[in-house]
Amino acid sequence: IKSAAEAGAVVMAVSGSVDAATVADFDAEWKKCLEDGAQKLIVDLSGVDYISSAGLRGILMLAKTAKAKAAKVGFAGASGMVADMFRLSGFLSILAVFPDKNSALAGL
Repeated sequence: IKSAAEAGAVVMAVSGSVDAATVADFDAEWKKCLEDGAQKLIVDLSGVDYISSAGLRGILMLAKTAKAKAAKVGFAGASGMVADMFRLSGFLSILAVFPDKNSALAGL
């Protein structure tokens, strides 16, 4: 997980799997970004090839926490199994999901 400021937002690039073994690292990183004052956070999922229910819970916690802090969060680049999980879980209707990072930067 790598985070960097870009075009007025913090982009958190995630790669590999987001599951029970890795979700704590994911949670720690987004919490740090929000605590450091990020008002726009983009989670770039283009490098993620697997997400479990634990990973989905982490994403919901991020969305809930960001809303409470009046920060905007967007998810970008989900493909394959990850995009399928977002669709099947109903995340497309409750989260800001974009096809890629540049769309998310423009859309938030």
